[in-house]
Amino acid sequence: MSLKLADIRKDYSKKELSPEECLPDAVAQFEIWLKEAIGAEVPEPTAMHVASVDADGRPSSRIVLLKGVENGQFLFYTNYLSRKGRQIAANPFVSLTFFWPELERQVRIEGQARQLPGEISDEYFASRPYTSRLGAWASEQSTEIASKAELVKRAAMFGVRYPFKVPRPPHWGGYAVTPDHIEFWQGRPSRLHDRVQYTLQPDGRWQTARLAP
Repeated sequence: MSLKLADIRKDYSKKELSPEECLPDAVAQFEIWLKEAIGAEVPEPTAMHVASVDADGRPSSRIVLLKGVENGQFLFYTNYLSRKGRQIAANPFVSLTFFWPELERQVRIEGQARQLPGEISDEYFASRPYTSRLGAWASEQSTEIASKAELVKRAAMFGVRYPFKVPRPPHWGGYAVTPDHIEFWQGRPSRLHDRVQYTLQPDGRWQTARLAP
C-alpha cells in the first residue's frame, strides 16, 4: 500500500497573531505561549528540537526537554561528551524548535549555548530521580555499545558504588541558550500563516516584524 503523502492536509484556524499584540520582550512572549501549551495539556509541552552543527558544517538534531527559562535564557541538560555536546563545544550556535500542533503553533529560537555554572547543574542533578542519576554515569552517550546488557551492567555497577547519594558526573551538566532571534508561528487558513519575528538589537531591545508565510 503506497502512502499518498501529498494528500495529507490540515487547515489551521484556531487563533491569529500580529506584532501589535505581542509583548515587547520575546522571551516573555514565549513564556506566555508555553504556559498556554501546558494549560492545554499538550503532550510533552517542553519537548524541543535542538539542532547543532559539527566542525564540517553538517547539522544534526534531536529532541531534548526544556528545563528552565531563566534570565532570558533557555536551559537544558545533557552529556557534555555526547555528539551534541562535542558539536556545541566546537560551534556554540544552536537552534531550538517547539511544535504544539494542538494549538497550531510553532516557536523557533536561534542563539548561542554555553555551559551552566557547576553549582546550577549540581542543583538540578540532585533533583533527578535516583535511577536517572545512575543513568548519567552508566551511559557514555553517543558511543557504540556491544549490547543493552552492557548498559544495564554498568548501571548496576554504579548503583553499588552509589547506593544513596549520587554525585553529578563531570561530563554531565546544563547549557543556557542566549537567544538573538525568536520566531512565533500561528497556523492560519489557506496557508496564510501568521509569523512574528523578534530580532535582538545591540541595545538589548527586541525588534519585531511580520514575515510572509
